[in-house]
Amino acid sequence: MKVILLADVKGHGKKGELCNVSDGYARNFLFPKKLAVEADSTALNDLKNREASKAHHKQEEINAANATAKALEGKTVTIKAKAGSNGKLFGSVTSKEIAQEIENSLKIKIDRKKMQVADIKNFGEYTAEIKLYQGITAKVNVVVTGI
Repeated sequence: MKVILLADVKGHGKKGELCNVSDGYARNFLFPKKLAVEADSTALNDLKNREASKAHHKQEEINAANATAKALEGKTVTIKAKAGSNGKLFGSVTSKEIAQEIENSLKIKIDRKKMQVADIKNFGEYTAEIKLYQGITAKVNVVVTGI
């Protein structure tokens, strides 16, 4: 009997998959525990619509990430920081500060956890790499100046 799994079932498949199981297993175990539904025409149509919707949302996320990458690529963000007489900063410039400055100046919200940047403890120019989506990254120049 063909069934569509509503939850992960060990040895048979993951949630949303179409699989073939014995009639007794389906009627006595999967259906009473609400782990699967019979794969009739309406259930198959729902499954197909769900998969198409998932693919559409994934494509929208990829398009949004590409647009954000295009807007960020090559931009320069200037951060002002206090430093001592030897030119060394008090503390360091963090990814949180860089993300805040990107949001303030470029009006693009960035998750600081997706940003990779070297330790910034001196004045100068640095490059921050932002991972927007799997395989989509943008590089932003960070200039640290004194107040």
